Amino acid sequence: MGDRGGYDALLLVSFGGPEHPDDVLPFLANVTRGRGIPPERLAEVAEHYQHFGGVSPINQQCRDLLREVERGTDLPVYWGNRNWHPMLADTVARMRDDGVRRALAFVTSAYGGYSSCRQYQEDIAAARAAVGPTAPAIDKLRHFHDHPGFVRPHADAVRAARATLPPGGDVRLVFTAHSVPVSMAETAGPDGGLYQAQLNETAALVHAAGTARGRSCPGTWCGRAAAARRTCRGSNPTSTTTSPRSPKPVSPGWW
Repeated sequence: MGDRGGYDALLLVSFGGPEHPDDVLPFLANVTRGRGIPPERLAEVAEHYQHFGGVSPINQQCRDLLREVERGTDLPVYWGNRNWHPMLADTVARMRDDGVRRALAFVTSAYGGYSSCRQYQEDIAAARAAVGPTAPAIDKLRHFHDHPGFVRPHADAVRAARATLPPGGDVRLVFTAHSVPVSMAETAGPDGGLYQAQLNETAALVHAAGTARGRSCPGTWCGRAAAARRTCRGSNPTSTTTSPRSPKPVSPGWW
C-alpha cells in the first residue's frame, strides 16, 4: 500500500446479523431498541430468520470482504457491527489496545440517509465515547454508490444473466432496494432526497454498463421489505433480470 495519509488501520463497519437460531431474538432486540416494537411483532420477524436456519449471510460476507481487503493492504484491518457481534464498541476498544491512533472506516451501506449513513456515524461516535479519550480517531469513507468497483460487478452480472435469456423476449431489468419510510427518504442529505437520488444514479450506471455491450432491456424500480407496500424507497439495490416466465436475481446488494 502506498501513502497511508496518516492512517494506521482500516475499520469495516456493518449492520450485523444472527449466526445461530438463539441469536435471532437478541439481535432483533438490538435492532429495534427504543422503538417500542411489541414482542409479538419481533417473534413474527424472527420466524423469517428461522426459515434460513437463524443465520443471516451478512457476517460471512463481511469475513469474505475482510479476507480480500487484507490481501491488498499492510494496514491492520478491524471489523465492528451496529447490531451484533463483533460489536463496534468492543472493536474500537481492541483498536485502542493495539495502539491504533487514526483509522479509516468503510461502511457496508453505499448510500446516504439516516439508517444507511448518518446512524453509522452516530454509532462510531458512540463507540469512541464508550472507549474514552484514548479511543482512536475514525474517519468514514465516502458513499460508494457510484464507484466503479461497486457498479462493475452488478453490470457484469446483468450481462451474464441477459445472455442466458432467449433473444427477442420481453426482458426487463428490475432494481430492488430496501424500503425506508417516506419521511426518512425525504430528509436524506442536506437538501433531502439524497437516498433515492443515489439509488437512481446507481441504477442508471449499472443499466448503462450492463447493456452497453449486450442486448438492451428496459429498467424499472421495485422496493422490498414491509415498507415497500407503502413506498418504494430503499437501500443497496439488487439487480434482477426478468423474463415473463422466470425472474432471475443476478446481483445481491448490501444492507
